[in-house]
Amino acid sequence: MQMWEGLIQKAKDGGLDVIDTYVFWNVHEPSPGNVLFSLKLSFGFPVWLKFVQGISFRTDNKPFKHAMQNFTQKIVLMMKDEKLFKSQGGPIILSQIENEYEPEREEFGSAGEAYIKWAAEMAVELNTEVPWVMCKEEDAPDPVINTCNGFYCHSFSPNKPSKPKMWTEAWTGWFSDFGGQNYQRPVEDLAFAVARFIQKGGSFVNYYMYHGGTNFGRTAGGPFITTSYDYDAPIDEYGLIREPKYGHLKKLHKAIKLCENALLTANSTVTSLGNYEECAAFLSNYHTESAARVTFNNKQYNLPPWSISILPDCKNIIFNTANVTGQRSHVQMLPTNVTFHSWETFNEDVFSLEDDSTITTVGLLEQLNVTRDTSDYLWYSTSVNISSSDSFLHGGERPTLSVQSRGHALHVFVNGQLTGSASGTRTYKRFTFRGNVNLHAGVNTISLLSIAVGLPNNGPHFESYKTGVLGPVVLHGIDEGKRDLSWHKWSYKIGLQGEAMVTGLGSQSSIPFVSWVPSSLEHKKQQPLTWYKAYFDAPEGDEPLAMDMSSMNKGQVLINGQNIGRYWTGTMFPDLG
Repeated sequence: MQMWEGLIQKAKDGGLDVIDTYVFWNVHEPSPGNVLFSLKLSFGFPVWLKFVQGISFRTDNKPFKHAMQNFTQKIVLMMKDEKLFKSQGGPIILSQIENEYEPEREEFGSAGEAYIKWAAEMAVELNTEVPWVMCKEEDAPDPVINTCNGFYCHSFSPNKPSKPKMWTEAWTGWFSDFGGQNYQRPVEDLAFAVARFIQKGGSFVNYYMYHGGTNFGRTAGGPFITTSYDYDAPIDEYGLIREPKYGHLKKLHKAIKLCENALLTANSTVTSLGNYEECAAFLSNYHTESAARVTFNNKQYNLPPWSISILPDCKNIIFNTANVTGQRSHVQMLPTNVTFHSWETFNEDVFSLEDDSTITTVGLLEQLNVTRDTSDYLWYSTSVNISSSDSFLHGGERPTLSVQSRGHALHVFVNGQLTGSASGTRTYKRFTFRGNVNLHAGVNTISLLSIAVGLPNNGPHFESYKTGVLGPVVLHGIDEGKRDLSWHKWSYKIGLQGEAMVTGLGSQSSIPFVSWVPSSLEHKKQQPLTWYKAYFDAPEGDEPLAMDMSSMNKGQVLINGQNIGRYWTGTMFPDLG
């Protein structure tokens, strides 16, 4: 919140005219009917929606449409009460209903078509008197305007000539996922795409993102999406201007606005210039490697490869998308003078059958159905009885445990000792842990700590996507050959002790008493699940701050009880078995 005023001013200084922002369903209605809304500046789905009886997301389904309509009506009513719509003299000039529905509509068929017709009618009947749009939905019913999202939208046309050609998401970069690369989009290409869209009759461009910011807490938008949502945006994650992207786009915006009268009062014409084109005062070279020298209005112009020159007076080039000037900004995070003191640690206990459990049942349960997203973590625990005569106890090869998981990461403990870890990726969420295990004669305890890293958020029927250890879980290499543990009695426990202790989740009586150990007294052998705590004084000034977690592997950072976000500095968990 403290950054909003400065961010909006930087956007305005960069030549932007409007700000687009989300109203997150999961944030503003955390429980059914409990709508929280304190922002005048603003479609993640709340977890409770998944458990509504008979629900199917984003299709012609009565429970879903009922919940969606209730939420949409409440938000619009709040906007009206504050007189925020343009028709009331407020700043809201455009609203969106649904998001990139076209792939789902094709999957759902007639039910998808009925749903999108219903959604459009429901939105229009709210009588906001400002236009509604649907992005990436070519069959958006009238009067809703269908719009384009993508890296390039010059070839897009609305489904009716009377509708404006709008680009609701001009992608400035891409999101980052744990274990993946940080995507960067050159500003030359972005500027070319925007200029080409305007050249081809475009009337509105909205950058996604102009500032992406940070996915604080556990709010990352999908499995394996990182805490950072920098997006290679013109204003970076920390609110700092990224050059040359910010400055080059600012010049582009100025050049386009100088053409405003011609763009708004005349139809564009296209004149062939050999293998190249010009459109009004936009001279274009679509070749990616070769420059061009063209004649326009009896004057010659040089056009770099893959570029557009803008001539507001049809004589003088004031901007070319490929000619980037100015210095490149290099943000360097420097150590502060802050001293961390009074370091203490706390080692998480490994959950076992003897401990208090949330649920005990036969078989393996889907993770989100148990946790309801109150935690990333779910313990699965069962027992295995080994005969004293089993060959591996008398010089044979150790047994192997295999665990199939739907994601996203897993620690395997046998008799309280870490056996190994494994994880999936954003592309391949399913994975199999396989490793040798140390078992003894008698009863052994196998405890699996399943870790979710974000929730499913797109695709048909994504409410049915599964997460966690769903098996099979099989013990190989014992005298009986193999033993499938999937339908054993399993006990479950939601979350970690440290979560309740650090964040205050749950009632005070449920928060376990633990002993923090001064780091100087910590045992030399480090436990696999360890919490670290220290105290520090806030640094002076108002410069952006970041935590350097490069010395750690995976976990979450909390400051004064507030979850700052997940970190995962390694590539993926290795299989340590």
